[in-house]
Amino acid sequence: MNREQVADAYFLEHRAKLLDLAAFLDRIDRADHDGSAEDFRLIVFRSCISKLIDGEGDRARRILDELSDHTTEPIEAAPMKGAIGAPPPA
Repeated sequence: MNREQVADAYFLEHRAKLLDLAAFLDRIDRADHDGSAEDFRLIVFRSCISKLIDGEGDRARRILDELSDHTTEPIEAAPMKGAIGAPPPA
């Protein structure tokens, strides 16, 4: 497919996703802030957003890499049940 065909096929789907991201960030901005340090997931999230618009290719791989835990040693015990979506700071 050429660029126009890709846009024709996928633009509306990704327009909706973009609006969803904007709404999430608006919710974060409106939420009460208790003065503690910003959640590490939001820091990583914003860093990933900058990768979306940096003009470089391979965005999906670079973003997935940033959201992935690269540790190789197992932890003693999981701090909670389930995933948190981004690696905590070292």
